[in-house]
Amino acid sequence: MQLIALDPGHFHASLVHREQYPGIDTTIQVLAPEGKEVAQYLQEIANHNSRASFKENWTTEIFRGPGYLEQLKACRPASIVILAGNNRLKPGYISAAVNANMHVLADKPMAIDAGGFNMLKTSFETAANNNTLLFDVMTERYETRNVLQKAISQLPELFGELLTGTKDDPAVIKKSVHHFKKTVAGKPLIRPVWYMDTREQGEGIVDVTTHLVDLVQWTCFPNQILNYNEEIEIDNAVSWPTTLNLQQFNAVTGAESFPAGLEKMIDENGLLNVYANGAFDYTIRNIHAHIAVQWNYEAPAGTGDTHYSLLKGSKAWLYVLQDKEQHYQPTLYIQPVSNDKKYINTLHKQFGLLQTAYPGIELKQVKERWEVIIPDSLIRKHELLFGAVMKQFLKYIKEGRMPEWEISAMLSKYYTTTQALLKAKRLTGD
Repeated sequence: MQLIALDPGHFHASLVHREQYPGIDTTIQVLAPEGKEVAQYLQEIANHNSRASFKENWTTEIFRGPGYLEQLKACRPASIVILAGNNRLKPGYISAAVNANMHVLADKPMAIDAGGFNMLKTSFETAANNNTLLFDVMTERYETRNVLQKAISQLPELFGELLTGTKDDPAVIKKSVHHFKKTVAGKPLIRPVWYMDTREQGEGIVDVTTHLVDLVQWTCFPNQILNYNEEIEIDNAVSWPTTLNLQQFNAVTGAESFPAGLEKMIDENGLLNVYANGAFDYTIRNIHAHIAVQWNYEAPAGTGDTHYSLLKGSKAWLYVLQDKEQHYQPTLYIQPVSNDKKYINTLHKQFGLLQTAYPGIELKQVKERWEVIIPDSLIRKHELLFGAVMKQFLKYIKEGRMPEWEISAMLSKYYTTTQALLKAKRLTGD
């Protein structure tokens, strides 16, 4: 089986190549338009080849220029198309790939608007008819704190039942903060110019929120088939811009000027308004949830991207949060509804069940909460999570099918985000 890198415009495209996989050809077909994005991708492949763990280097067969998408038809059927780049183009790329009898592993998001979502639905139908699979890269499912938060929520004696919450007091909250200017693997990350154009990248309310909505579904309704038409409703939504001056835009993209086509995004002060921020409240199977994402230009010194997660149970609330006391490292807490002796005994007994599955984790009382101490041996860097997703996808391909709950989860997720976008635009009049 061969990997096909189709228009690899985001650095995530190369992260599945940090390791190699049994049964996967080490020659990668690269199909892309001319540009510095594909050059950066090829450089990352060269960097990966320096790994001592590789028995054989990745090699590339490259087609660059007009007609790159048509080249899919000449590639080996049932290959795996890797997508990470311009989000506006993804629904069309996915459609082309499944019609060429290819599997697709796509970086999020698969769709950034209602039209893209409709194309995605059709692609799932085509893939089913062609016995090929579509999968999106949900790395956050493999982040240890998220894994443990889910595992704890599945212990009724410890967590109780998930509360339903209300619109004003949701039972599930997922929030994250990100930064345009950042360093990856010790080097400044240069983003494509189109990354700052929400018509190409998508607004924030449909981008990173993909991970957050996925975690809500995956954690609260594990292995369950969702019916988005009947079980999901957007209650309210809002979006707002991050402003960048030309100097900041240059630091992020390397471009010396704002490109043509972005005039409507530039205000009277000469600042680029990037609608990268969004929040929405929704109900899913009568559970009230709140999702929020924010993008800043740059993180304060000594900090970085942050993630906040709260699940409210009838016996305990589960938090993942970052604060100065923990040096901005994400920390998982259990906050009992009642800290009486009987519950504390139950807490330790139930936690012991997790220690068998996750060796080295410990409990530490911090005021009214209990911190879950996670050893470094269980923590995996973000870059390594892409390989975990790839292995899961290869497992599904080997089995010849994907669980129905996975397909319903993807459709429900993109229905949620694209409907939230529509709601936000109706409220602002855009």
